[in-house]
Amino acid sequence: MTRTPPSETPSRRTLLRWGAAGGAGLALSPLTACAGPTGAPGPGTLTLGLNRSLVSLDNKLNQFDAAVTVQRAVRQALTAIGPDMRLTRVLADRFEMTAPTTWSVRLRDGIRYSDGRPVTVDDVATAVRLYGEVAGSFILGLFPELPEVEATGERTFLLHTREPVPILDRLMANILITPAKDNRPEELRSGVGTGPYRVIGANSGAGEYTLARVPDYWGGRPPVEQVRVRFVPEESSRVVALRSGELDVIDTITPDSAEQLTGLPGVHLEQTAGVRICQLFYNFRKPRGHPLADARVRRALTYAIDGESLVRDVLTDSAEQAQGVVPLSLQGAERTGNYAYDPSRARQLLRSLGAEGLRIKIIWESGEFAADASVMEAVAEMLKDVGVRAALQQFEPGGDILKWRQGKGGDWDVIGNGFPGTTGQATTMLQAMYAGTAEDERTGDAFMGYVIPRIARQLSDAATETDPATRDRKLAAAQHAVWDTWPAMWAFVPKTVLARRARVDGVRLLPINSYDLTAVRLEG
Repeated sequence: MTRTPPSETPSRRTLLRWGAAGGAGLALSPLTACAGPTGAPGPGTLTLGLNRSLVSLDNKLNQFDAAVTVQRAVRQALTAIGPDMRLTRVLADRFEMTAPTTWSVRLRDGIRYSDGRPVTVDDVATAVRLYGEVAGSFILGLFPELPEVEATGERTFLLHTREPVPILDRLMANILITPAKDNRPEELRSGVGTGPYRVIGANSGAGEYTLARVPDYWGGRPPVEQVRVRFVPEESSRVVALRSGELDVIDTITPDSAEQLTGLPGVHLEQTAGVRICQLFYNFRKPRGHPLADARVRRALTYAIDGESLVRDVLTDSAEQAQGVVPLSLQGAERTGNYAYDPSRARQLLRSLGAEGLRIKIIWESGEFAADASVMEAVAEMLKDVGVRAALQQFEPGGDILKWRQGKGGDWDVIGNGFPGTTGQATTMLQAMYAGTAEDERTGDAFMGYVIPRIARQLSDAATETDPATRDRKLAAAQHAVWDTWPAMWAFVPKTVLARRARVDGVRLLPINSYDLTAVRLEG
């Protein structure tokens, strides 16, 4: 990694000043007003305080990491990614590849929804079809292609694809099943599922839900009677509420909050290595001739960012700088390079490319990652040091940032975005972010407008390769090709941290920042 003279390396005091200021001239929109929880949970009630608003109990469009815990307590998939990123079977008790493009699946016997209706093959077929009809779907982007469902019996069916999809069993962990009669090509805010809990109260606008235990849940009786889900946007409010006992669990906390909570009686921290990547991703919808349409300019801007200092002094070692285009903890991930800090080189390259005095707009949604506002403000100051002016626009959770991501809102240059490794496989994340096509872009499904046909072909070739060793070699080459396009100004892989009250036991935090509610117990 390129090193710079000590005089050009920001001090911890400088970084903290950047993270606290909101800096003169930065167009930073206000944070959401504090909306702390009210009322302490009862002895049989578990209360979760989420950092982002859970607008739906479906996941066709909206699946931030901690939402998985709640969504899959109500709706379930044929499979799931469990501890150590191993595949587990849920609604299916058989899921086998019988040919390169065919999988044989059997539903568990006796599976019923919370209202007593049986799960049918038609429910699965309808769910797959409707995920494919949603424009801008997070889930749809994970699939090289959606399978076709062919019923072969009352509980059995085949999944067919045109090309081999060797990890289809893992991909199907993202398709939540709902009765066909109730399903719609949109996020479902109500309805029934096969999970251990049913919804007895919901205010999706406020991100608040009350879940009650399903007495005859097919997987066994959950220990906790009731779960309350609250959206508490201000981290300080979540920390205070946890300490006072009004909340039982809070997710995605910053290092500062973790430090405050460490060693407190009655509070425990859970931490694990993550499989999520957080990026300052460029807008690839820029017209020809725009400075950011030039990969050399995108690369030049990366030299302005002191990632080591951001990790050490703003994120306080709760993350690692990315060394690839996906987290290295994913199967098939390749180390492709480092983000180097060299502001002198940044200034020189920008000048030689005619991009001096560049003005850029950085957008993100509150809660996208821990300490997001502090990171963005520090980044803006770093860019200022190389002559680039950055305006910051922060979106409230549940707002219209999705339209901006799809190119249907306002114009922007860089977006703060997090992407989860939901299957544990690098190919899934690569497919979702970098295999966009012109057709995807017409529907808003290309990730930030990233449409580079040669890379899409490389990734498609790798994703359909049935030999694991050959697939990994093809994936490695594709990842180096992606790196050379400089898709991000900076990227990091955060560790996953949550805090819980001592009365909560059985939380086994997964690398996807989720846990199984059926294993959670209350002890007092």
